[in-house]
Amino acid sequence: MAIPIAILDCDLLLHGRGHKTLDRFDLDSVSDNFLLTQFGFPREFILYLVELLRESLCRRTQRSRAISPEVQVLAALGFYTSGSFQTSMGDTIGISQASMSRCVSNVTRALVEKASQFITFNRDPSSREQSFQEFQRVAGFPGVLGVLDCVQVTIKAPNSEDSSYVNKKGFHSVGCQLVCDARGLLLSAETHWPGGLKDTDVLERSALHKQLQDIEEGWLLGETWCIILLSLKKLSSGLKPFSDFCFLGDCRYPLKKWLMTPVDCPESPAEFQYNLAHTATHEIVDRTFRAIQTRFRCLDGTKGYLQYSPERSSSILLACCVLHNASLQSGLDAWTLERTDPLEQPESLDQRPEDRDSQAEELRKQLILKHFS
Repeated sequence: MAIPIAILDCDLLLHGRGHKTLDRFDLDSVSDNFLLTQFGFPREFILYLVELLRESLCRRTQRSRAISPEVQVLAALGFYTSGSFQTSMGDTIGISQASMSRCVSNVTRALVEKASQFITFNRDPSSREQSFQEFQRVAGFPGVLGVLDCVQVTIKAPNSEDSSYVNKKGFHSVGCQLVCDARGLLLSAETHWPGGLKDTDVLERSALHKQLQDIEEGWLLGETWCIILLSLKKLSSGLKPFSDFCFLGDCRYPLKKWLMTPVDCPESPAEFQYNLAHTATHEIVDRTFRAIQTRFRCLDGTKGYLQYSPERSSSILLACCVLHNASLQSGLDAWTLERTDPLEQPESLDQRPEDRDSQAEELRKQLILKHFS
């Protein structure tokens, strides 16, 4: 004999019938320290997020008994900063684990919709000049606009037999190409790359690469994955730059006119100084991602991995990047939660002599002569 089973809403069991919107958790009833400990952010920032996302969260909620935007934001912050749908977290804000999952999905989508508002290059001349000055104070490298890195976030193995997400270390991950300024503010974040792609392939396929190809003046430089912008107008070179920006990449990248790399075997004091300036400036992007991982423990591979598809994991990663920038722009410190893990040394690119760019080598030589001698 078949036994009928009633599927009940866990939230309905907890709270019964009543108002259309369930305000299960009163922000005013808890201390500032409790909010910071449980949800990773101070009260003022949480309230700011609620208002920022309110319209999107209310629009997305179609259930007859909607969870308030306040509770949805707290649920998502609780997950981002702890990395798990713990029963205790749901009990704290008065919702079930299933509702926690729905809230994280809603808030993640709402934050991803805001990505272009919070993560963007500012091409305003005065802002660019300010960035140059801030970077120059770090290690004396002139004309720097941003630093670039490609990082990996561990995820569960996709259901398919797709091996493209297996990275060089043998685990599944999504790759994220980040660019940040001297304060750790993200200027670009592309979080959707399969972990099996080489960093050079990610760069060549990225929207950032296309964007920079369209810039007419200046150049972007990088070191151990840094993108450092240095005005070629300051170089005493007879070569005319094709743009005002040039990528600066580490030894994993080929030297090009738009991609400055460290000197492989420095000999002169100027070459050593050039490499040291690169390293000191590049550390900013490493510190930035370490701070993001420490604040948002769902991204910290040492604590476990994201239990989602690559697509959803990429969205969660981008949502955390948006929160990072939003918190910085609200006056919070980027480095408060920074880890101090040792940096990995990149593997050198094995490049054939015939593939070397002689004009790029001359540009680097002039750069070192002009600014590091």
